Amino acid sequence: MAALSELYREMASCQSCGLAQHRTQVVPGEGTVDTDILFVGEAPGYNEDRLGRPFVGAAGVFLDGLLASIGMGRSDVYIANIIKCRPPGNRDPGPGEIAACKPWLDRQMEMIRPKVIVTLGRVSLSRFRPNESISKVHGKPIRMGEFVLFPMYHPAAALHQGGLRNTLESDMLLLPKILKELRSIDAVPRGDDSHQQLTLF
Repeated sequence: MAALSELYREMASCQSCGLAQHRTQVVPGEGTVDTDILFVGEAPGYNEDRLGRPFVGAAGVFLDGLLASIGMGRSDVYIANIIKCRPPGNRDPGPGEIAACKPWLDRQMEMIRPKVIVTLGRVSLSRFRPNESISKVHGKPIRMGEFVLFPMYHPAAALHQGGLRNTLESDMLLLPKILKELRSIDAVPRGDDSHQQLTLF
């Protein structure tokens, strides 16, 4: 955790893009580095910017419920965003802002070395798979070298589109099955098929 704390201190002084001028504070992420699961959202919102923690608003309450449905809590996973500062008005982050923040998430991934990265929402998905549509790949594990990408809708989407609540709940229930298979082989195989969809079920 010492290395992670040092990374947080570096993030706090970041001035790599214009978002630094508008933030209340950086929202680096939270959870344990001793986990197989990294959740990656889009960017901090109002509450996250105020408290310095990811997913603490209504979407966060829903995410906590999703975790509980598979017998987990925040202390069992790591939760971060591709952007560490709140975009004004909660707008989508721009390409330059995503690029400026990329090294931070890269370093978090290196420290955590997750078996599964769960992307929450289309913006997060595009960070790893820019040409994929979340409506087509949500709930489908995709092998990507040393980890498996597991796209899900953003919890906030279910707050605006009630029909997505069941979709998110169903997708989350697949996560333990993915982990069980990955743990049974103790590593995600590498090779030329590193971007193929896993056949797990």
